[in-house]
Amino acid sequence: MTESYRVLLFYKYVTIEEPELFTKQHLDFCKSLGIKGRILVSGEGINGTLSGTIEQTDAYMAHMKNDPRFSDIMWKIDEADGHAFKKMFVRYRPEIVSLQLGEDDLDPNETTGQYLSAQEFKEALLDDNTVVIDARNDYEFDLGHFRGAIRPDIRSFRELPEWIQENKEQFMDKRVVTYCTGGIRCEKFSGWLVKEGFKDVGQLHGGIATYGKDPEVQGELWDGKMYVFDERIAVDINRKEHVIVGKDWFDGTPCERYVNCANPSCNRQMLCSEENEYTYMRSCCHDCRIVENNRYVAEHKLSKEAVAERLAAISQDVAQ
Repeated sequence: MTESYRVLLFYKYVTIEEPELFTKQHLDFCKSLGIKGRILVSGEGINGTLSGTIEQTDAYMAHMKNDPRFSDIMWKIDEADGHAFKKMFVRYRPEIVSLQLGEDDLDPNETTGQYLSAQEFKEALLDDNTVVIDARNDYEFDLGHFRGAIRPDIRSFRELPEWIQENKEQFMDKRVVTYCTGGIRCEKFSGWLVKEGFKDVGQLHGGIATYGKDPEVQGELWDGKMYVFDERIAVDINRKEHVIVGKDWFDGTPCERYVNCANPSCNRQMLCSEENEYTYMRSCCHDCRIVENNRYVAEHKLSKEAVAERLAAISQDVAQ
């Protein structure tokens, strides 16, 4: 009989004394259960995604619920065919999400936007007087997003405050609501919006992951798939219809398959069909195709002659 697996997504902003010691102890505990995943710990809380059997994940949740600091964690649970990670990591970080506000850092337990249920968020999406901002990275948005949401031109979350400041006049006087994968980024980002002077700020409680499981909303008004930071890469959200919004990096055709650029120093995430991965050697541009340590070339043991043939097929050459 095949065992059933689950993926847990969770976070909690709460003071953790001696976070580096807690990190070591928590890693030992996770390994003792046999779960796999990635958990970040800091003095401001915990943020994690992990996978395991039903028995293992039940044991983990029970352990956390018995700790007063984590007893009210909002768990997002997905059924899975197997582990979503290869190893178990628990790491200490200065922040559990990297917004890097420095002296302007804030505690979401003290300052954050109004929590919106799935139904309230759906109503906000349909309200012409409400601005909906995606708090995730550009490559996450490109795979899937809420209909009508604004896509900030950012490669990482820490760039978001600067982007907002540069575009403030677009929505300073409007109601602003925001969303992210599981809610953790919005907790801090919406609080930052409040501190910046935005008057009416809301956030999707529990993130996209919770919205997709709401029995009433059923993920409606979400297009594409949701990007996740594990081996699944993408998961479905809208249970009423599926609209592909992703576009292949090379030819713009509909695509929901992510790969990383084969140039290790680039590593850009891009949507790419299997055919175009072959044609362009999984490299986002010519310069990345001809680097000496191109991972695609190494993985497929391509000779210099074979690389030259591939480049010629797309009208490029080594000297270009």
